[in-house]
Amino acid sequence: MKQICIKKWLLLLFFIFTLSLLPCRQLPAVAPDINKRFESELKELHEKYKFPGATAAYILPDGSFEVFAVGLADIELGIPMSPDSRMLAASIGKTFVGAEVLALVEDGLLNLDVPISKWLGDRGWFSRLPNHDKITLRHLLNHSSGLANHVESEDFIQSFNNNWWAPNDLFLPEKLIEFVLDLPALFDAGEGWYYSDTNYILVGLIIEKVTGRTYFDEIERRFLIPLNMNFTEPSDDLELSGLASGYISDEGPFNLPHKTTSEPGRLVWNPKIEWTGGGLISNPGDLVIWAKALFEGRVFEGNYLDELLRPVEVSEDVHYGIAVGIHENGPLGRSYGHGGWIPGYCSSLRYYPEHGIAIAFQINTDIGIVDDSTSVVEDMEIGLAEVIINSIEK
Repeated sequence: MKQICIKKWLLLLFFIFTLSLLPCRQLPAVAPDINKRFESELKELHEKYKFPGATAAYILPDGSFEVFAVGLADIELGIPMSPDSRMLAASIGKTFVGAEVLALVEDGLLNLDVPISKWLGDRGWFSRLPNHDKITLRHLLNHSSGLANHVESEDFIQSFNNNWWAPNDLFLPEKLIEFVLDLPALFDAGEGWYYSDTNYILVGLIIEKVTGRTYFDEIERRFLIPLNMNFTEPSDDLELSGLASGYISDEGPFNLPHKTTSEPGRLVWNPKIEWTGGGLISNPGDLVIWAKALFEGRVFEGNYLDELLRPVEVSEDVHYGIAVGIHENGPLGRSYGHGGWIPGYCSSLRYYPEHGIAIAFQINTDIGIVDDSTSVVEDMEIGLAEVIINSIEK
């Protein structure tokens, strides 16, 4: 028996010695209290700005991530916000549209610099689209098409205010496009920049034309399932499990109720109206996984980063690529990402290429945000990212 035990110990020592010879992956030097610091910063921001609740996540260079929650998911019912709580991600969904197009370019089904008449020219309304004969797919994706934003149209605002409660599909994609038909172009295609959800509604029609599948089926097949993004799905129904209640500012453009839900997980207005302008419910844990894969060139095979990050100038220090805001000289260095606002919810996603980290958060209110009366989003972006960057660099 003693001899057998000695042999076991010798085998164990040999196994440990063999492991020591294997190449190791160099992990970042992370402060042991990184989670405590991150959560503490989130709680301090909650205390300072008094928003109902929020979820936030970080992902490190080695791919490890954590999700945190603070405050309430439903004030009236006293339901606490959870790391598993979900919210409407709004325009962050555009990053999936851009990635899908680049994947289709890689597949040979799309070309960024071909006029969109190739795919949409047979639509009865197409000739009424401003700049219709000049707009390319690239112009739509980087918001240089010269198209107005249907969401800002007085006709759209009035129509939505009168019908937000309707459970049916009053605002199908081509109906949304009607709100910008026959309007003068804001500028010649490629000669300026103006953020427009209409651009991405048109892109969605093109994606479905060339694939023969729905847009949501496409991104589920190509991105959500492979990346195990289990908290992310289309926000195309009134019933959305795990949805935190959102609280809407009186300063918003739409005549919506103060609270977005009638009961836990049930919206009072139809979110299908977003479609490829956003169109997803998600969670910061999923969003940081997405950001790290997207901005490190790993969401599909092929070298797509040059096209993704090819910039159009927005301002001196801010550029826009294909569905990505590029901040050149931010307080924490260069960053890529996107923000999102939809009544009752605000989201932020930032990736810092110099550090290999991403930060995402979602807040279940737009009060103090939609009217720019507070700096809560900017302070959260900087404060949460500083904690992680300082921790990995110690």
